[in-house]
Amino acid sequence: MDIIMTKEVLLSLRGLQFDNGSLDADKIETITPAEYYKRDDSHYVIYEETSEGFDESTKNIIKFKRNSLDLTKKGLVNVHMSFEENKKNQTSYTTPYGEILIGIDARSIRLGEEEERIVVDVDYALEINYEHFADCKIRMDIRSKESGGFSLQGE
Repeated sequence: MDIIMTKEVLLSLRGLQFDNGSLDADKIETITPAEYYKRDDSHYVIYEETSEGFDESTKNIIKFKRNSLDLTKKGLVNVHMSFEENKKNQTSYTTPYGEILIGIDARSIRLGEEEERIVVDVDYALEINYEHFADCKIRMDIRSKESGGFSLQGE
């Protein structure tokens, strides 16, 4: 199935993080302009991210397909995170404040494709320095700018 999608898109990133033993989730949502393209069976989304209090930005490159997602950050923050279904990956997360060893244990990666829209859901456990830190969920919603974008209430 070929997806018809313009190069300029709007990206909504929604994250939920459940702390150990807590039913309350920390919610984060960002909507940002991005570039999208598809090469072979892989989708790519590229966007810039700024951090309050810093002049340098971070370039984000997200590559995903049916059962995997890679996130590469270059700039103020540097990391290459790999999410592969039923596999644990470790990486160094370099920030202006130092380096952290993180582990990503992806339980599921779901990819939904429609004309003008792609949705990716990732469910994973996050470890920091070999200790379980939180259970997390990410929803990435990619829409062409022409499709009308997002409502502020969510869906």
